[in-house]
Amino acid sequence: MSHSSVLEPEAPSKMPARDRTVIAVLLVSTFVVILNETIMSVALPVLLTDLQIEASVGQWLTAGFLLTMAVVIPVTGYLIRRVPTRALYGVAMTLFSTGTLIAALAPGFPVLMAARVVQAGGTAIMLPLLMTTVMTLVPPARRGAVMGNISIVISVAPAIGPTVSGLVLSVLGWRFMFWLVLPIAVVALVLGMRRIVDIGEPDHTPLDIPSVVLSALGFGGLVYGLSSIGQSGSGSTPVLVWVAFAVGIVGLATFVLRQLVLQRKDRALLDLRTFTSRTFTMASVMMMLMMATLLGTIVLLPIYMQTVLGLTPLSTGLLLLPGGLVMGLLGPVVGRLYDRFGARALLVPGTVATSAALWSTTFFTAQSSVLLVLGFHLLLSIGLAFVFTPLFTAGLGAVEPRFYSYGSAIFGTTQQLAGAAGVALLVSVLSVRSADLAAAGASVVEQTAGGVHAAFLVAAFLSLVAILGSFFVGTPENDGAPAHGAH
Repeated sequence: MSHSSVLEPEAPSKMPARDRTVIAVLLVSTFVVILNETIMSVALPVLLTDLQIEASVGQWLTAGFLLTMAVVIPVTGYLIRRVPTRALYGVAMTLFSTGTLIAALAPGFPVLMAARVVQAGGTAIMLPLLMTTVMTLVPPARRGAVMGNISIVISVAPAIGPTVSGLVLSVLGWRFMFWLVLPIAVVALVLGMRRIVDIGEPDHTPLDIPSVVLSALGFGGLVYGLSSIGQSGSGSTPVLVWVAFAVGIVGLATFVLRQLVLQRKDRALLDLRTFTSRTFTMASVMMMLMMATLLGTIVLLPIYMQTVLGLTPLSTGLLLLPGGLVMGLLGPVVGRLYDRFGARALLVPGTVATSAALWSTTFFTAQSSVLLVLGFHLLLSIGLAFVFTPLFTAGLGAVEPRFYSYGSAIFGTTQQLAGAAGVALLVSVLSVRSADLAAAGASVVEQTAGGVHAAFLVAAFLSLVAILGSFFVGTPENDGAPAHGAH
C-alpha cells in the first residue's frame, strides 16, 4: 500500500517548511525528555549515600521511570488519534516540566520517585508523537535520513545521560541535574506551543477503559516482577515476585484477547494488526533485545567503573562520552545508507559489532584498563548506531499508514518494557552473583566485579539472538530503499 495517501501533494521531493519546523521542535523536545531516562545512572552511588537507600531500591529511579512509560505508552496510540497534535504536545511537556521541578525540590526518595513517574508520563507521549508525525509528513524516499535524526535522539540521549550527570555531580549536587534540564524543557514547551500545528483530523473513537487497566496490570506486573528479582538477591520474599509475574502474564494475555475483539470494530487501544507484517514483528523483537542491552549496559557500566575500577562520577561520564558522540555522528550517515541499501545490509554488521563488544566484556577484571572499557563502549555504540535506524524505519514503513500511531505506540511500549526488563535482569544477575561471592568471603570489589561479569555474559548470549534476527528484517517495498526481501 502506498504511503502517499497521508502525504501532502508536494511531498515527493521536498517537505514544506511548516512540516520541517514541526519535526525539528519535536526532535529537540524528545531529546530533552529521553536524556532523563539514564541521567540517574551515574548519580545512583551518590543518591544511595545521600538518601540512605539500598541499590535494589535505588534502581527504581530508572526502572520505575521505564515502568511508567511502559504503562502510559499503550494509551498514546489512542491519544494521538483523538487529541489535536498541539494540545497533546502541551500536555506532554507540561507533565515533564512539572516532574522535573518536583525532582529538583524533592526532600527524599519517595518524592523523587513520584517526580520521576510524572516526568515519565510526559516522556511516554513524546516518542510516539514524534514517530507518528514523521511517518505522516515525510515522503518514503527520505524516511531513512529523518529516522537517522530520530535515532540520534533515541540512542544518543540515553548514551550521554551518564556524561551529563557525571559532569554535573563533579561540580554541583544531584538536584542540579534537574535544575539544568528544567529551563530547556520550559523553553521547548513555549516554543512548541507557538510553532506546532495540528496534523490530521482527530477521530472520535471512545477510550476503552478495561484495555487501559489490563495494559497497566500486564506491563506493570512483568516489569515489577523482573525488578523484584534484584531485591530477592538481598533477602526479600520471592512469593511477591511470582505473584507479580502471574498478574503480568494474565493481564497481558487478557489485554491481547480484548484488542483482537475490539480491532474488528476499529476500537482497539493498540491495534495488533500491525503484527501481520513480518518485518514489523521482527523489528519489534530486535528493538526489544537492543534496548534491553543498551539500557542494561548503561546501568552496569557506571557501577563497574566506580565500584571496581575506583573512577569518579566525572571520569565515568567523560569515558562514556566518545561512544555517545560516535552514535550521534553515525545517525544521519546510517539513515542515508538505509535509503540507498535497505535494512539488512546495515543490520547484519550492526548486530555482529554489538555482540562482539558484549563478548569483549568477558575480559573485564578488577584490574582492567580504562582503555578496554572505552574500546568496548565505542564498539557497542557503533554497532547500535547501525541497528536502531533500520529497525525504526523498516518496522514502521512496513505498516499501513492508518496504523502508524499504533505501530509507534507498540514500538515505544515494547522498547520501554525491554529497557526496564534489561535493567532489572542485569541488576538481578549482578545482585545474585555478588551475594554468592559475599557468602564465600570475597571483598566488595571482587563481589561487584564477579556480579558485573555474570551480568554482561547474559547480555552477550542475548546478542547472539539479535544476529540471527537481523537476517529476517526486510525493507518495505514502498519505503524508498531497495526492496531487499520485503514483506
